[in-house]
Amino acid sequence: MLLTEEDLSKYPFLPQATDYVKQLDLDINELTETLNEILKRAEQRVEVCLDPAIGQAMRFQALRNPSIEIPSFPVAVIIANALKNNYLKKRYALCEAKKIFENLKREQKKKVFEIAKFFKWDIRPVTSEKKSIQHFALDFVNYIRNTTSLRQPEWKLINRKLIDGRVSLTKSELCRLLQEEVQRYIEAKLNSEIPELPPAVTVIIEQLKTRFSRKTGDTQMVYPHEMEPNAFPPCIKSLQISLLKGHHLSHIGRFTLTTFFVNVGMAVDGVVNLFRSLSDFNERLTVYQVEHIAGEKGSGTKYTPPTCSTLQTHRVCVDRDEGCRRIKHPLAYYRKALSKD
Repeated sequence: MLLTEEDLSKYPFLPQATDYVKQLDLDINELTETLNEILKRAEQRVEVCLDPAIGQAMRFQALRNPSIEIPSFPVAVIIANALKNNYLKKRYALCEAKKIFENLKREQKKKVFEIAKFFKWDIRPVTSEKKSIQHFALDFVNYIRNTTSLRQPEWKLINRKLIDGRVSLTKSELCRLLQEEVQRYIEAKLNSEIPELPPAVTVIIEQLKTRFSRKTGDTQMVYPHEMEPNAFPPCIKSLQISLLKGHHLSHIGRFTLTTFFVNVGMAVDGVVNLFRSLSDFNERLTVYQVEHIAGEKGSGTKYTPPTCSTLQTHRVCVDRDEGCRRIKHPLAYYRKALSKD
């Protein structure tokens, strides 16, 4: 189908958008009025994604001129990539993907199909008993590829209707999986080689680096002096490594790390800082949850980590070593390891 300029403004990762930008014949080294507007919009795209306050304020802003909006996306990708910060890059990719998800939910079925076609999805419409609900049948390979980071029970393949190798999905569910695909696509772009950039773009990048480095800080683990990381059990060490790499952690994985750290002496702000490397980090929500777990808010109960048997059930127990034998709790492992020193 023929996509309009408005469509390309909403989905600027499509090849038709790339062709559109090429036709504009812009030279990033020549600071024309148009290019200056594109740079401003590209900087704003990155800011909106990295600063929740700005993003909320501009949430319902109307689409701009397509000749500015469409080329601002590849420039914003270059800027985000040049920040050289995995946390910021993941946050940017997630934000752009979420915007696309919101747009897709309001689109007609044929347009959603067009986006899915770009990712080479094997997908078919399904006739539903309720005409008000649109259903689709997606090849299970495409389904599994895009649900690996979705931990809710409803996304598990065993809980889905599977017919002839295809998974039944509502339109909203289909759009949610497209969000995952788009996010992965943008993240790949953010790991490409950075071209030589003109001074105008370099200035924007350095300003953003200065501004957001204060918020993200150092992503390395920082422990209180009385804490001994070498005594941590294997499950905690494994969760730490995933955290530092910015990988998705399950709910129980996050709960285990938080409860372990608050029980071995780490302050609330220290625990909160550990989670800044995650792309879905929300400071206000994280502070609230950690304070609640630490017993500083709510009922005043200080939570402890799950038992080893519970961690085994949820596949959080990994890399068991000799110290894990006859140990039933992560804190018991830590105390025993400390007593050996």
